Amino acid sequence: MADEQQADPVFQIQRVYLKDVSLEQPNSPRILLEQAQPQIEINLGVGAETVADGVYEVAVTATVQTKIADRTLFLVEAKQAGIFEIRNVPQEQMRPILGIACPGMLYPYLRANVADLITRAGFPPVHLTEVNFQAMFDAQQQAELEQLAGQTLGQA
Repeated sequence: MADEQQADPVFQIQRVYLKDVSLEQPNSPRILLEQAQPQIEINLGVGAETVADGVYEVAVTATVQTKIADRTLFLVEAKQAGIFEIRNVPQEQMRPILGIACPGMLYPYLRANVADLITRAGFPPVHLTEVNFQAMFDAQQQAELEQLAGQTLGQA
């Protein structure tokens, strides 16, 4: 008559690290002499993969491209990653944890690394704005549902 005991949930960061970073200034030094105001484009992405049973790598990627007219002033690509141990959590909670909670913990490190790299390259820092990972996750979920609905309609 031994009752099966439910193990306590585990959620902890094992490691946070800068997985990949690059900086390009393809039009230097001539473009550095121009006085025009640059346009900045920032793109973010989130990814997660299983490393081992109960261990996941989550990565937040930022691409910052700054242009004057149609010429690139600088391009920064950075990927901040973390290893998370997540165990005894209901399966329906895993995607939100990996898509919202984990990226939210990694993002401040990414912001600091991007600003530091741009400053070290000789430019005023670009501070990435705060991100609502809940809204980003919800939009991704909605896009997946719409794509699935489109595929279902196409098969009918």
